[in-house]
Amino acid sequence: MSESVYQEVIKKLIAAKIASPRLEARLLIACAIGTDADTVNDATVLTESSLAVLQRLVQARINHKPLDKVIGRKSFYKYDFIVNENVLSPRPDTEILIEAAAEIIQKDNLHSVLDLGVGSGCILLSLLKDFPQLRGTGIDKSGTALKTTRQNQAALSVPDKQINLVQTDWFDDYILTLSSAPFELIVSNPPYIPSADIATLEPEVKDFDPQTALDGGQDGLVSYRRLADICPLLLTNNGYVMLECGIRQAKSVQEIFGKRGFTHIETRRDLNNIDRCIIFRKKDCN
Repeated sequence: MSESVYQEVIKKLIAAKIASPRLEARLLIACAIGTDADTVNDATVLTESSLAVLQRLVQARINHKPLDKVIGRKSFYKYDFIVNENVLSPRPDTEILIEAAAEIIQKDNLHSVLDLGVGSGCILLSLLKDFPQLRGTGIDKSGTALKTTRQNQAALSVPDKQINLVQTDWFDDYILTLSSAPFELIVSNPPYIPSADIATLEPEVKDFDPQTALDGGQDGLVSYRRLADICPLLLTNNGYVMLECGIRQAKSVQEIFGKRGFTHIETRRDLNNIDRCIIFRKKDCN
């Protein structure tokens, strides 16, 4: 009796040292045949055309292209997002930021949010879906990233009146002229990997995520310094800033923002007990 396609894919993934070979085998086969992964098992039979598609998908994965970018989507927070080589793959750590933002939006009845470095739109669109009263602006210097945001906006049925996307670099002073400013909340997952550390990252990250979404400069803090300069000019009185940061960066980010007139409200840890989401508020708040 010949080995099932499912078992063959598992063996290939194990040989490539993929961490969850059985789960990923089901997801890859499901993508190739357009079905739900829960239905894939040893009895699953593929047509010749589906086998050709599967072969391409498996080859990409054993070359360590991230699974989400192989199949073109990623489950994140409550929703599914289109992902590709133009955007950072959404990570569970970032859900900590969204949960914190959702609490404050609900508590203070906020109505406006700015996402600096919107990428796939996973942060901004998650908040807009949860809070229909919220109006959001997303900034990214990459036009191809903003195209992906638009695709996710359409997939999630977020109305145009609720979102404004602007292609600009937050290092460009044009950002200070945004017509929708000031905002009650600013969120950002900026690049924070020190430049010298990028070469040490897993292939799934260093070879397939945009370098501009990873590289935080020599000490990993270049973007935080710029954000600390522009956020006071884009934020309402009593407004909040919520930022993701890297390992052992929280204290430095607090110092940077403290010097620019912000009060540190809270730092939240991720599932690995790492300081990950930092919350600030203007000092002149009540």
